[in-house]
Order: sequence, then structure tokens, then C-alpha cells
Amino acid sequence: MLSPTNNTPPAFFVRSMRASDLDHVVRNESAAYENGWNKRIFVDCLRAGYLCWVLANKQQIVAHGVMSVAIGECHLLTLCVNPDYQRQGFGRRLFRLLLERAYKLDARECFLEVRASNAKAIALYRSLGFVQIGERRNYYPGATVAADREDALILSRALPLP
Repeated sequence: MLSPTNNTPPAFFVRSMRASDLDHVVRNESAAYENGWNKRIFVDCLRAGYLCWVLANKQQIVAHGVMSVAIGECHLLTLCVNPDYQRQGFGRRLFRLLLERAYKLDARECFLEVRASNAKAIALYRSLGFVQIGERRNYYPGATVAADREDALILSRALPLP
């Protein structure tokens, strides 16, 4: 998105997520996902010491990601870009940072689940070398209580990225 005053992109930076970010992060989750994470889940991730990062400028947080790292592997738990900022490379930038950080913490393989219907996310992950290694039936809740649950694709790739 361009700055309204000078037609140049605002400066975005990555940094560790803070507790004071959580209201903004949860708003992005709600805007992007029908069943996004709530604040309590993010509090738990921060307390657990997971890699929790945001992509922001001085005005707002436009993306966030959470990854666990343990025993030679990492697991992407969530990667979210505010819908107004999707398709601009922000998800890729933040995910690459998380993968690089995980590799520095001795992770040699990354795993993630993605909704089978999330074509944009699947395209991003595949462009980074992820391949499908499995499927979880009825993993994600449907849009409504009465809706059918949705399958998850399990993707993986070796680290580091090239």
C-alpha cells in the first residue's frame, strides 16, 4: 500500500511480538480468518518462548507469525497477513525470517498445516520448497458450528532455505 502523501511505500520492519501488540494481532487474525486465534493463545505462545514476530510500520502491524522450535525441527503455528496487505510479499518476508531464526536454533526441518482450500498460502509454501507429506482429516473448524470441518494439508521442507 502506498503512503497517501508521497506515493512511496511506508517503511516496514520486523521485530519480536510484544504483549502490547496482541490487540492489533488479534484484529488481523479476525480480519484474515473466520476462526482466527484469540488473545489467550498468543499470550500462551509468548509465555512458552515461541518465535513470535510481527511485520509493522510506525502506524500498524500488518503481519505476524508464530513458530515453535524443538529437537531439530520447527512447526509454523500461524502466519497471518492483514487482508489489505496480502499479495505484497509480506507473508514471504516474515516466514523467511522465522525459518532463518529456527535454523539458527538448530531446526533442520519445518512442518506446517494449511487449510486445503487456502490456495494463496499453499502457493507461498510451495514456492519456498515445501511439499505435502500428509493430510489431517477434519482438522480445521468450519465457518459455522453446523458447517463441516475442513481438511489440513501437512507440508514439510528441510532447512536452511537456499
